[in-house]
Amino acid sequence: MVKKVKGGASFPRRRHSPGIQVGTRLVVADNSGAREVLVVGVPEIKTRLRRIPFASVGDVVVVSVKKGTPEMKGQIFRAVIVRQKKPYRRPDGTWVAFEDNACVIITPEGIPKGKEVRGPIAREAAERWSQIANLATIIV
Repeated sequence: MVKKVKGGASFPRRRHSPGIQVGTRLVVADNSGAREVLVVGVPEIKTRLRRIPFASVGDVVVVSVKKGTPEMKGQIFRAVIVRQKKPYRRPDGTWVAFEDNACVIITPEGIPKGKEVRGPIAREAAERWSQIANLATIIV
């Protein structure tokens, strides 16, 4: 009998507690010009009919800029979630929670738009997105 392997072949990843959903406002942790964004979509999520799509640390979301420089306001971007308020559990048993919900805006190729990242970022996001980890000062 063949044993079924859990997880994808290219990205074996644990699912964390969903702390971000469509409609959540996030603080932008980089210096791209945006200050606050609204989550308008979560690509590649498969949920039940009419269930609100959710995301957690390290996931990509589609955001609309609500506060920031005049040329950034109203623009639609992709962003990576780097902090979430809702506690989630790591495989070693520790629970992690941050003070705010934050993201880093990225280009369609996955490169961060800003040149620096303010505040701590989660280790789960740093492992999946090495270019964001290179810009970060603190990885928790």
